Amino acid sequence: MNMNTTKHSTKLNRREILFSLGAGSVALVTLTMLPGLARADKAATDAEMKKILGGKTAQEGRITLDVPQIAENGNTVQLEVAVDSPMTEKDYVKAVHVFADGNPVPNVASFHFTPASGKAAAATRMRLAKTQNVIALAEMSDGSIYSTQAAVKVTIGGCGG
Repeated sequence: MNMNTTKHSTKLNRREILFSLGAGSVALVTLTMLPGLARADKAATDAEMKKILGGKTAQEGRITLDVPQIAENGNTVQLEVAVDSPMTEKDYVKAVHVFADGNPVPNVASFHFTPASGKAAAATRMRLAKTQNVIALAEMSDGSIYSTQAAVKVTIGGCGG
């Protein structure tokens, strides 16, 4: 009887070593990123808004924020924002920043304008993880900042929830 035996080696070849290192790196990056996502909350949103405010106090008014009161699906929530401004060389909207205080990443969008824009208005869709506030900050050419916010109730989460 001829029995062929194969000798199993415990040595890893180069391909197996590289694969193991790559898988370990992905796991390490994923584990270090996930805790940051879990910590995002109203405090993270406030910190991001402070970067724009730069110590200034935002004034109410001039911004119209149109979002649904109830979003049946958080994966696609309509957002329209407009700022009342003459959009002249001396008086115009420089930027509008939109935040969501319950998303893993609070910055939803930033829209930049010039007097050539004609009007300061934009529309888009956003994802909302859960029921939360949507906040808009408008930076004006004179340095003033206006804000408004609206609550959106999300029935099916858009960020994995």
